[in-house]
Amino acid sequence: MGDEIIVLITASSPDEAAKIGSALVEEHLAACANIVPEIRSLFYWAGKVQDESEVLMLVKSRLPLMEKLVARVTSLHSYSVPEIIAIPVVAGSKAYLEWLAETTKD
Repeated sequence: MGDEIIVLITASSPDEAAKIGSALVEEHLAACANIVPEIRSLFYWAGKVQDESEVLMLVKSRLPLMEKLVARVTSLHSYSVPEIIAIPVVAGSKAYLEWLAETTKD
């Protein structure tokens, strides 16, 4: 345990999230990508407050892969500045964290 992260990524639609999540898992940049539909996002963009429907992705990965993960998401994403932020995992089941490490690669 130590370098596991959960990466939060918002997307414009379930299809876009599935495309991004599939690529990350297939390329072993992530062990798992959960897609949470129908979130409402309020944010400041283009000089005003925006109110948009989005999809949230919870992506399980490891910190050494973050740079490659960000580059891959950016290449697939429709937003010019996609949300891609990582939160450290401070604890988890040993078996799950071992699977995460085995599934991802540097």
